[in-house]
Amino acid sequence: MTELSLANRHIVVTGGLGVLGRAVGAVLTQHGARVVLLDRAPAQDVPGVVTVIGGVDLTDPDTTRLAFDQATERLNGFDGLVNVAGGFRWETLESGSLESWDALYAMNLRSTVVACREALPRLVQAAGSGIVNVGALAAQKAGMGMGAYAASKAGVARLTEALAEELKDRGVRVNAVLPSILDTPANRADMPDADATRWVPPRSLAAVIAFLLSDDASAVTGACLPVAGRV
Repeated sequence: MTELSLANRHIVVTGGLGVLGRAVGAVLTQHGARVVLLDRAPAQDVPGVVTVIGGVDLTDPDTTRLAFDQATERLNGFDGLVNVAGGFRWETLESGSLESWDALYAMNLRSTVVACREALPRLVQAAGSGIVNVGALAAQKAGMGMGAYAASKAGVARLTEALAEELKDRGVRVNAVLPSILDTPANRADMPDADATRWVPPRSLAAVIAFLLSDDASAVTGACLPVAGRV
């Protein structure tokens, strides 16, 4: 089997300054892609990528469109989008707030909808283009305190399936990865007694994303792929 190659691919990654976003950027670059990272946080230097565009509110179509215009200019067009941006809150329905449901909808689902919608005019013009959305294993079975988060990530999964059907004859593949618990410093701090060796390393999830964007996955669209580690 030949080594996976993303040479000549131009890819935009949302949530690019987070732990997973940085890992995705690094792995895609390692495989030959030119990468632009978008994030809500202020821009900062990240080695290897073409540029970082900060201050992007992905829930706002106008701001997102402007960011994609800048990415298009820096990359001379793009043919891949990875939607990493999102958030998490744990709270039960009884003790939680309706505001959390609205906030997680905005962070996880609306941001993905807006990014996909604003990227489409560029992606449909490119050959062999692809979208990979980051969902969550909780979208398939939610635990206590996970209602708002799981509902928003279930929306990401259903969006992925619907958009894949919408675009399957227009040359754009749409897939999602559904990770369990990512092995990040924040999760280790929140769960100090857990066995983190059972979790998913960000680079391992990034490798699955890279595969889904590659020509090796040209027959795959509409998939919601569990990446559960040993959880």
